[in-house]
This record gives sequence, structure tokens and C-alpha cells, in this order.
Amino acid sequence: MKILFFALAFVLCSCSQKAIKSGPTQIIDAHLHFNSKKLNSFSQPTPILLEKFQKNHIVGGVVHLTDEENFKVSVDRKGSIKWMTCVGLHENDKVEKVEKGIKEGRFQCIKVYLGYVPKWATDPFYRGFYRLAERYQLPVVFHTGDTYDKMAKVKFADPLQIDEVAVEYPKVKFVIAHMGNPWFNSAAEVVYKNDNVYVDVSGLLLGDISHLSPEDLDELVIKPVKWFYSYVENPKKFLFGSDWPLVEMEPYIDLMKKIVPEKDWPGFFHDNAKAVFRF
Repeated sequence: MKILFFALAFVLCSCSQKAIKSGPTQIIDAHLHFNSKKLNSFSQPTPILLEKFQKNHIVGGVVHLTDEENFKVSVDRKGSIKWMTCVGLHENDKVEKVEKGIKEGRFQCIKVYLGYVPKWATDPFYRGFYRLAERYQLPVVFHTGDTYDKMAKVKFADPLQIDEVAVEYPKVKFVIAHMGNPWFNSAAEVVYKNDNVYVDVSGLLLGDISHLSPEDLDELVIKPVKWFYSYVENPKKFLFGSDWPLVEMEPYIDLMKKIVPEKDWPGFFHDNAKAVFRF
């Protein structure tokens, strides 16, 4: 009888571990890049990206375009994977041209590269684009926090300034990318305070994080994300994002499963992004 009991317990434990490793069944990556110039392919998605999505049960992606990709990249939207592409705003962009791209179905969201473009989120340059987002019901994503480019001016990437924009444009959904890293406290307060502000967890570390020590993962990702999650007190505000190809998808997904309560996985990995980006 004891042998049967322990055998059953082992099976149940194994099934539970498999469920944690594999679930959720569907994922939307709310923050990634095509990297068209480096891959020398403006025809997207590439086979390598499709392979990554299939391996990790990713059914949709929100792609943040660069200025060079905005009107040059061609996205195959006929497959089973749903794509949302964010026009990447730079200093030479015009509202009229972006609106044309929206009408053509080229763009489904707007990306503001704070820090990379040396302007505050409240700069008059952006206001026409916020009004455009309001008119077409498009979400606006802000790069916040540390910048990959050493020539960027990081003071412009402070997430606290997004509070002012959120208050002035309450009908627009705003997403703080990268959790404001390393300004987690400021980002958390803006998300907590404003009903129309969300956050993605993309790119908190770079590369294949499976090679990092448990101590580094705990200090740099696990503790900050858990604190942020508790402070905001609203699981619907959080979106999974990888920041691929800067971050390897699979170990990043596994890490987030260790942080986010399992009961919140359907929303965190899929439903929240589906609602914000209107998949």
C-alpha cells in the first residue's frame, strides 16, 4: 500500500513539475525586435524567429521597429502568429506620415525611444503622436531606463515623467518598457497611480541568462520584479516581453515563471497583452 502511495505521489509531483515547465499554453511576447538590418532581411518574420516562437508556444508578438524599419520592413501577417508592429519615433518623423502607415495597416502601436531620442516624454514634438494614438486607439510604448546605446542620454529615459503624459491623455494606454530599470520605484508608482499605464518586463538582463548565478538573478531581477508586482497590486498591469534578440527567450520565460504567481500566468503571459494591444 505504501509503495502504491509513493508511486502515485511521484507521478503527481512529476506532472506538476512538467506543467510548471511547459505552461502556459500560449504566450504573447509584448516586446521584441526584428533586427532586420543586422540579419540583412527586411522580410519578416525570419525562420529563426518563427522557430523561437514555435518552440516557446508564442502565438503573438509586439515588434518595436526602428526608424529604418518603419516603412521598409515587410511583415507576413498571413500565418497563425499575430503580429503587432510599433512605429519607432525619431526626430525626423511626421505625424502625417505615421498616420498614413496606420491607415495602411502597417502600424498598430507607437514606440517612443526615450533616451535614444534626447527629448522628454512631454516634449511638444510627441503631442501630435499622442493625439494620433487617442484617435486610432493605439497603445504607446516608452523605452525607459538603461539604454543599449552608449551615446544615448539616459536622463531622458526616467519613467517618472510618464505620469504627466498619462494624466493629460487618459484615453490612451501607455506601456512602460523594461520596468524603468533601474528606476523601479518611480516606474511602479506611475503604474500604480494611473489606470491607463501598464508595464512590460522585457530586457532586464541581456543575453542567455541561464548562465548567470542564482545570486545575480535574485538581486537584479527576482527581487525587483516581486517588489514591483506587490507594490502595484494589480496583475492585469503586467505584460511579458523578452526584448529578443537581446535576450534569449526560453530562459527568460522560465525565470518569469519563478517570479509571477502561477494563478496569474494566463494574464501575464497572454491575456493582458491581448487586451492592451487589441490582438
